[in-house]
Amino acid sequence: MGEIKSYPPCVQIIGAFSRYGDALDWIWERVRSEWGEIPLLSERFAFRESEYYHKTMGDGLWKQFAICRPQYDPGALAMDKRTTNRWESDYAESVLHEESRPLNIDPGYLALTKLVLASTKNREHRIYLRDGVYAEVTLAFRDQRWNAMPWTYPDYQRGDFQAFFTLARKYLLDCR
Repeated sequence: MGEIKSYPPCVQIIGAFSRYGDALDWIWERVRSEWGEIPLLSERFAFRESEYYHKTMGDGLWKQFAICRPQYDPGALAMDKRTTNRWESDYAESVLHEESRPLNIDPGYLALTKLVLASTKNREHRIYLRDGVYAEVTLAFRDQRWNAMPWTYPDYQRGDFQAFFTLARKYLLDCR
């Protein structure tokens, strides 16, 4: 019989993107007020890998990442995805942007060996958590670098994104 152990050390990671700088400012203020300080906030990266979101979000999108909740419990991921979905709706209802989805928020967590994202979409590689939320290992940390999976979105394979994830991993190591 295997020994039951607690989850490994994790930090919460949130990716957000929008064509509106005020939307990104809004989400980081919401994160701070609901979940506490943001010890690491990335630069804003031009999101250019896909036109998938143009219909609902427009073009000229910017993506930004934040690390918060340094002793994150990965068991909270499903609840956090439902919370960020509500925040997306709150923002869309509070502003007068022409797009139906002016802000996209993707919660997840980063452990020493992986970056996991939450999703509401079922795919063959995603594990159901609860309440309509799935989890996927998006990147694995092996051989001192981030490694993509066959399903990893192209933007998560970018060197500049992964440089931020490496900083987040160092932050996690320093917090242990």
